[in-house]
Amino acid sequence: MPEVNQPAMDFLLSRRSRPAKTLRAPAPDAEALRPILTAAARTPDHGKLEPWRFVVLQGAALARMAEEVRAAGARLGKSPEDIEKAASSFANSPLCVAVIEVQKDSPKIPPIEMTYSAGAACLAMLNAALASGWGANWLSGWASHDRGFAETALGCAENEKIAGFMHIGTEGATPPERPRPDLDAITQWVSQ
Repeated sequence: MPEVNQPAMDFLLSRRSRPAKTLRAPAPDAEALRPILTAAARTPDHGKLEPWRFVVLQGAALARMAEEVRAAGARLGKSPEDIEKAASSFANSPLCVAVIEVQKDSPKIPPIEMTYSAGAACLAMLNAALASGWGANWLSGWASHDRGFAETALGCAENEKIAGFMHIGTEGATPPERPRPDLDAITQWVSQ
C-alpha cells in the first residue's frame, strides 16, 4: 500500500466552499495570494499549453466589475433582482480572481481538454485558498457567459472566456454541511 498523506486526504474529504456573500475583509495580500495562484497553475495541463490566465480584482476594480455587471444585465434584459445579485458578488467581495480560459492552437490537444484544464485551475485555486485558511467560493453565473461582459469587463480576446470567479476573503460565517452525493449511486465498478 502507498503511504497516505492523511492531512491532505482529511482536507479533501471535509473541504467546503464558503458562500461568497459571507466573505469579509481582510483578503489575502499579494504575498499570501501568490502560493494560491502557484498551486492553481500546477493544474493538469495536457501539452503544457497553459490554457488559462488569472486576473486579480481588488479595491476599485471590484466596484467597476459590479457596474459592468449592471450594464450587461440591462443590455440582456435581466430582472433587477438578478442584476443586483450578480453585481453584489463583486461589490461585496474582498478579493476576486477571474480565471480566464485561453484556447490555443494545437494540432494535438483538443479544445475541450483546454476547457477541462481551466476548470481544474479553478478547483485547484479554490482548494489552495481553503487550505491556506481563507474562505473561498467559485462562482460563474449569467454575466460570466456573456461575450460582451467578458470583453468589456476583463478584456477577453476572441479565444478567451471566463472559466470562473474565485472570491477569497475571511470567513464571516461557517456554513452548515450540505448533503453529498450517494457514492454507490454514481459509481460503477468494472472488472471485466
